[in-house]
Amino acid sequence: MSILKRIIRAAAPLPVIEEMDRFLFIGPHPDDIEIGAGATAAKLAANGKKVCFLICTDGRFGTSNSPETGPDEMADIRKRESIASAAFLGIDDVRFLGLSDGGFYDTAELVRGIAAVIGDFKPDVIFAPDPFVSSECHKDHLNVGQAAREVSVFAPYAGIMQGYGADAAPVKALAYYFTAKANSFVDTSGFLKSQLDSIFLYHLSQFPEGCADAKSISLYLKLRACDHGLRSFHKTAEGFRILGPTQMHCLPEAGD
Repeated sequence: MSILKRIIRAAAPLPVIEEMDRFLFIGPHPDDIEIGAGATAAKLAANGKKVCFLICTDGRFGTSNSPETGPDEMADIRKRESIASAAFLGIDDVRFLGLSDGGFYDTAELVRGIAAVIGDFKPDVIFAPDPFVSSECHKDHLNVGQAAREVSVFAPYAGIMQGYGADAAPVKALAYYFTAKANSFVDTSGFLKSQLDSIFLYHLSQFPEGCADAKSISLYLKLRACDHGLRSFHKTAEGFRILGPTQMHCLPEAGD
């Protein structure tokens, strides 16, 4: 990046996540929040911040580990797992839109559902998957990231939010997880184990004990935490692509 671009960016500094008080984590499926940002969520909750999880789809088709389990039963299992996992991380406000896994829903319904929760919870920061990752192929991840992006920029405007059937909310930042372009890091030293346990002790329909996916994802998360830690001079960290109100709509350099 050129020196001039760095100066331009410095003119509109990024919001600092941990200075905020209210955090909404939006997940496409049960377990996505924990994988993408579980250590950060645990740290914020431990520090007395208000944290809410919103899970958009029911995950009914999300596993091949139990072929004998029907989609409706699997959706119920995953809902219970999500509530238990969040509680383990210190979060008792868990909300569900109940849309079908696999993109079988109207995206306008997804946007309105997210807007309603934003208007009710009134977060300072919204976490959602980055919809611009070139390798991301899952429709639900792309849809949820795009919907969160759409609502975040309009959240403070009562007239626009009324059009979504929702109240306004003072959103100060959008934080993308599952991103390849992290521009901000949260020191998660001491919280990595909580993140891993929330996934592999509670989302057992996805990660039965000893399964290959559990081992590979656990290794990946440990390596990612160390990499982000090195990049931010911490033991472990989670990286996010942060956009403040200015970066959301009139600072194109924020997209580099």
